[in-house]
Amino acid sequence: MTEPLTGQAAVDSLVELLDLAPVDDLVFRGQNPPVGPPRIYGGQVAAQALTAAGRTVDPARTVHSLHGYFVRAGDMTEPVDYHVERIRDGRSFSVRRSVARQRGKEIFVMSASFQVREEGLDHHDPAPDDVPGPDQVPTMTDRLAPYPERLGIWKLIPRPMDVRYLGEPGWVRPGTREADPRQRVWMRLDGKLPDDPLLHACALTYMSDLTLLDAVLSVHGEVWGPGGVIGASLDHALWFHRPFRADEWFLYDCASPSASGSRGLATGRMFTRDGRHIATAVQEGLLRRVGG
Repeated sequence: MTEPLTGQAAVDSLVELLDLAPVDDLVFRGQNPPVGPPRIYGGQVAAQALTAAGRTVDPARTVHSLHGYFVRAGDMTEPVDYHVERIRDGRSFSVRRSVARQRGKEIFVMSASFQVREEGLDHHDPAPDDVPGPDQVPTMTDRLAPYPERLGIWKLIPRPMDVRYLGEPGWVRPGTREADPRQRVWMRLDGKLPDDPLLHACALTYMSDLTLLDAVLSVHGEVWGPGGVIGASLDHALWFHRPFRADEWFLYDCASPSASGSRGLATGRMFTRDGRHIATAVQEGLLRRVGG
């Protein structure tokens, strides 16, 4: 069995994934990893859509928010074309609409807003102070070592991120996860990125989708897959509050305020190791129980 890419090689593969090919001034083409599940990872589509939008904006303007809907499942065997619409370019803000299409059909629709750098009021909630640092938390590989049968195709997927759950992740065996109203995860890219703010924003977007819905399952002590729950992202919103680097540790502090009607809502706040609140994510997902 071929071992998955890890470390800097995996980060380099992510950079390549986000390096879209221009088709014309407002259309860009994205590729998919050579190995993976049949459906494209939602964080990849969102990150590529943001890349496409950002390519049409003055580099002096950085993204401060994005809002997207996952309309259809993406096919890993087909490239994705991103069509960008210039909604507005004002003195301080630029707004773009970025639509991902495969075979002429929309699979993801995003609006993103970019702003020139400005000074103003500044405050944020304090970071949680009752959590161990990432060096004191087991790696994802160590966490999941006892459950190889739960991984499937994920064993082959490139791993550009270092992900460290403070509790049990949602990929353990059914019945082994304790219910917890909060889910906290340390994350960073497992290698270095170039000094490009758009690239770091796109990488954070890519990472933000990986564990967020798991916060809904955590409330109930549920797990993903047979004997647990299957799910799909319905939408995704992300606000970027302060400058950051995606290749440095941040704490993803997540909770689920509500779940009903086979849908679950999750929120996540991202804090640097020194306590700065760099971003906030919100997502609703479709969640259905499956048999063992």
